[in-house]
Parts: sequence; C-alpha cells; structure tokens
Amino acid sequence: MLKKIDFARNFLETHQEQFLCPVCKKSIQLEGYSLICAENHQFDLSKKGTIYFLSHSIQTDYNKKMLIHRSKMIQSGMYQPLLEKIIGDMDLTGNTLDVGCGEGSFLSELSSLGLVGPKFGFDISKDGIYLASNQPIEAFWCVADLTNLPFADQSMDTVLNIFSPSHYSEFQRVLKQEGTLVKVVPETDYLKELRTAFYPGNETKQTYSNEKVLAKFYKEMDILSDERVTYSFSIPEENRLDLLEMSPLEWGVAEEVKKAIQKNPLSDITIDVRMLKGKVK
Repeated sequence: MLKKIDFARNFLETHQEQFLCPVCKKSIQLEGYSLICAENHQFDLSKKGTIYFLSHSIQTDYNKKMLIHRSKMIQSGMYQPLLEKIIGDMDLTGNTLDVGCGEGSFLSELSSLGLVGPKFGFDISKDGIYLASNQPIEAFWCVADLTNLPFADQSMDTVLNIFSPSHYSEFQRVLKQEGTLVKVVPETDYLKELRTAFYPGNETKQTYSNEKVLAKFYKEMDILSDERVTYSFSIPEENRLDLLEMSPLEWGVAEEVKKAIQKNPLSDITIDVRMLKGKVK
C-alpha cells in the first residue's frame, strides 16, 4: 500500500497541469516531492500527501474537534437527499474542485454516489486538510486561499461551493467555459430546531437571510438552476450529540444551555437549503 505522500506524488504527476503558482501565476511542475514554478517558488508535499499553498498561516475557528463532529453528521446521511440532487447532473468524470472542503466528507460522499473524475479539495484550515487526507477516496487536498487559488485557468469542470464563502472572479477563472458552479446556502428554516434550542428567545439568532448571497450569485453567474431543497432528517441516536458541535452555531451558546440540550438532545432536524447552479457568463 502506497504511503500518502507517494500516492499524492503520483496524482500530481498525472494532474500537474491543473495547478498554477499562487505567487507569480506561472505554470508549475512536479520535481521530486515538490511543485516548482519557473520563478522557483516551491511547494512541498507533506507526509500526509497535502500541500500548503499559503504564504502565511491563517487562524480559523474551524478546529479539528468541530470538523470531526461535522464529518460524523455528514456520514450519518444528514445531507444525502441534497447530495443526490447535486450529483444528478454533474460531470461525473470531469475535474471537480471542492471549495472550503473542510475534512472532505462531501467529496467522499459524492464519490460513493458515482463521482469518479479527478477530485481536488482545499481549505484554509490545516486541521481540515489533514483530516481530509484520511478520506477513503482518490483526491488531492491542499491548504489554499479562496481569493488566490493554486489552480490553472479553465481547469475545472465543476466547482462545489457548499456552505462556504465565494470568490467569483477566481471561480470564473478556474472553470472551463461550459463548467458548472454549484453553490449551496442555508435557507430560512435550516437547522431551525438547533437555533431555537441554542438561542431561546433570541429572534435575531433564530433567523437567517440569504438574500445578499443569492443576489450576488445571480449577478456573477449565468443561472442554470435554482432549487430549494427542504426535508426533515431523523438523527441517529449515536449522532445526536455530534449535531450540537458540528457548526459555528455553537460558538456563542451559553454553557448552561449546552448542558441542558446534551441531557435531552434533538432527535429531528430540518434541512432547508438553496441549491444554485450556474456557469461563466
């Protein structure tokens, strides 16, 4: 069985043309266990088979503990109906880039549904990328900046932007002419039971509006589809505590509120999202 670093090197050997130096924007080539551009900017593979493309470290609140709980919830089937809709008209054999991939669970689940083409995932969280390197799929994982992607122009057939920030000029740059951007954003009832439990009596915390996000997508992309996906998910008993710590919703919750919910965790949760698909104008 290949070590992670050797698997990653083999992947890069086949797909090095998909990458671009984030410093000088020149093409990049594999030399040994490093990607090196014509200006000698060098990016080395870690033992985990990942690459750190950032010029400086970035602090993020998305820590290992939260990402592990998130992974367990995704694996429990929480987003299965959504993922089945996403993959329904994806290019299954093309290049797929997962933006803000976290620990890589969405790419892994999509692979189990039939996504077989080359897969790339990046996040600013080093913890997330290290966890992603353990996913049982063929994919390349890296730490990178959303606003300065280390991927070549028109190199991706699909860009996935699931519950993560957007940078449309970069998405438009890396997408092929007929490529597709799939963006998923929360709708008003997303995780409403959890928000109500976390913030009783706080209407501001219990509500969510995505109007600005939607307006931006409509402005930047040529719209292919816009679908609201809503369903109730029965949480497996072994995952009910995972739900409480899988998202940023938990960050501002009073400790006594958390303890009360832990004693009587939620058994059902509402998934209410907007699934947008667009291509470069």
